Amino acid sequence: MTREFDAVLCDFDGVLKFVDLGRQAEIERAYGVEPGTVARVTGESALAVPALTGLVTREEWLESAVPVLAGLVGSAARASALTAEWVAARTWVDEEVVALLARARARVPVVLVSNATSELTAHLRELELHDAFDHVVSSYDVGVAKPDPRIFEIAAGRAGAPLERCLFADDRPENVRAASALGMTALLYRAPADLEKALLPLFEEAS
Repeated sequence: MTREFDAVLCDFDGVLKFVDLGRQAEIERAYGVEPGTVARVTGESALAVPALTGLVTREEWLESAVPVLAGLVGSAARASALTAEWVAARTWVDEEVVALLARARARVPVVLVSNATSELTAHLRELELHDAFDHVVSSYDVGVAKPDPRIFEIAAGRAGAPLERCLFADDRPENVRAASALGMTALLYRAPADLEKALLPLFEEAS
């Protein structure tokens, strides 16, 4: 089987890191709002994109959603408490994906490519992933976010591989389409088996 890539670029949220959506839904119901409300309101904030591109902090972004949430839960204090509880919901790492990337890293550079806020470095350390990659490309640090082609170009450059020689895995179709348009081998991630299949040519080389 011929290998089509010399580097692996991987998304963070939805591929490696997951959040307890059930717990977040419980928190929202306890405050009298429908599940998904906090994600919707924070996503619609004018500071959502600036928070991902280094212009404002995560705290400033979340605070910008408080006035809207206050109108739904009765007060700014309750809105702030809701947001704090919601973001504190349990997160975890898919150890199967971590193991697959570690196997890949023994053969080629592995780069994390994440649309992230100012907290990414702290989150990676908390999850004991701070040494799991050859490079970390955070949208907050580089000033552009997926699916902007520039972040893929930066990541490929860090990996030392041409775009067309990179495998990119992400759970968001728009990011996968953007990577594919640049000539990358693009994987729409749904389960560890998807990544394992994509990495098989690399693993077979080592066997």
